[in-house]
Amino acid sequence: MEQRTLGNTELVTAPLIFGGNVFGWTLNDRESFDMIDAWLDAGYNAIDTADVYSRWAEGHSGGESEAVLGRYFRQRGNRDRIMLTSKVGMDMGDGKKGLGKERIMHAIEQSLQRLQTDYLDLYLSHQDDPDTPLEETLDAYMRLIEQGKVRYVGASNHTGARLEEALDISSRQVLPRYEVLQPFYNLYDRADYERDLAPVAREHGLGVTPYFSLASGFLTGKYRSREDARGKSREQFVDKYFNERGMRILEALDSVAERTDASPASVALAWLIAQPTVTAPIVSATSANQLAQLRKATELTLDDEALEQLNRASAER
Repeated sequence: MEQRTLGNTELVTAPLIFGGNVFGWTLNDRESFDMIDAWLDAGYNAIDTADVYSRWAEGHSGGESEAVLGRYFRQRGNRDRIMLTSKVGMDMGDGKKGLGKERIMHAIEQSLQRLQTDYLDLYLSHQDDPDTPLEETLDAYMRLIEQGKVRYVGASNHTGARLEEALDISSRQVLPRYEVLQPFYNLYDRADYERDLAPVAREHGLGVTPYFSLASGFLTGKYRSREDARGKSREQFVDKYFNERGMRILEALDSVAERTDASPASVALAWLIAQPTVTAPIVSATSANQLAQLRKATELTLDDEALEQLNRASAER
């Protein structure tokens, strides 16, 4: 399996990272354990989670994904095999949100306890917090790195301007630098990242690990209409894609998939992996068949004709 270095860190990952939002949400403990085992057996090594997963689900309060991973590590005893990412900053209820120093210092202890580990390879600011000075956030991360609880830090859901500001502060004040960017980026959702964030990532050599790489499952082709998605766990996430442009993208994916003997999901991920600033997209799977499609994406090299067809179909007009 090809290995890629995340930006200027010493962290190494396969070309795909498993998105742990499904753990404790659409996969129970046994199913999650089996999926993680299969992921590692296939040659992958990285898993991404967050303290807020899966607070959006009925009856959940957040921390479910981390807790499943913690039980997995305790049972398997293989924490050292996994490049582990978690995140902080989203609303956890009862005023627990943001990137203030006190919040971060408390949140990391809760995450480590749930994960049953004493460190994270990568800790991300899950979203920008305009009410907290960037210096305060970065100083909190410096403390965590000094304590050995975090190896590197990164950012998700920041604008290019705020990311530039944070990087400038890190340089001037000798504070930890955001080394990894986790943006919302896929074949459909392209414009914001390519216009605003990609130039920053390129200039500063950031590792880039896009989330929603398959547009919440839309780019797999299994949802061709709102009726297909009705009643499904991802119905609320895919509704916006059912338009002329979305259908045009699916048609292009079908065409390239047929020529390359691959699935639309594999093609969509191969396109993302091929983007020059992308290190490793974040993906999820809930079955062996889906996992096989993910692996196919890392083995698939799209030619110029296929890339151009996909770029043309997904261009905003």
